[in-house]
Amino acid sequence: MATSDAPIPPPTSGGAAAGDSQQKIAFIPLEANPELMTSLLHKLGLSPALQIHDVYSITEPELLAFIPRPALALLLVFPVSAAYTSHRLAEDAGEAEYSASGDAEPVLWFRQTIRNACGLMGLLHAVSNGPARGFVQDGTPLARLIAESVPLKPEQRSALLERTPELASAHAEAASQGATAAPDAQDDVDLHYVCFVKTDDGDGNGGTLWELDGARKGPIKRGKLGPNEDVLSDKALLWGPLKFLEREGGDMRFSCVALAGSLD
Repeated sequence: MATSDAPIPPPTSGGAAAGDSQQKIAFIPLEANPELMTSLLHKLGLSPALQIHDVYSITEPELLAFIPRPALALLLVFPVSAAYTSHRLAEDAGEAEYSASGDAEPVLWFRQTIRNACGLMGLLHAVSNGPARGFVQDGTPLARLIAESVPLKPEQRSALLERTPELASAHAEAASQGATAAPDAQDDVDLHYVCFVKTDDGDGNGGTLWELDGARKGPIKRGKLGPNEDVLSDKALLWGPLKFLEREGGDMRFSCVALAGSLD
């Protein structure tokens, strides 16, 4: 299934973030295919010790048991509906645009300005935060991108992503190899990616669950997780993907993939 950004008005359109009304750059939407996503991340510099896994169910423990734990990140693909848009606008209404930078940031967040790149944004958020960052190999395009991004403000980070050729080429290769016919880079599609990660709070008592979406005003803190709770724990699923499913009622156009240890 080819999935990526849908129009999310306002302030964004076609999955691009505010301030990018000219739609300068567009990518072919990325299919939620674990094999292709894993290949893309390994090509950019993620250690083979991690891979992307299909999440066949978030409500059946026997199916969740197939995924190595702890899971370091969860990517949710969901329909951009009127219910979601209303929720997003209401939740963002009282929030200022995120402007933090530097090593003191609790998470590394990227504002999306590349049309139809929300799948790539989700993957970048997954490997740039929490324990997953420790699996990025030195001297690789991914390591350089993270190191260069940390001191930058969100607008500068977006510009860095736009001018990083390794990202564009790796994404294009993965997007063109999907099992379904890929939409055009300029197409409007009505599915979107969001990433959930857990960061260590440094107090020995667990960490924080974050929702990371480059089309929002900034990273969103969803709650505190215990030392033994990961992004597939009951609490994380309740605060994360299950909230999306609850809003959408009978719409079944949801899928999840997780970043976790490799099975090889």
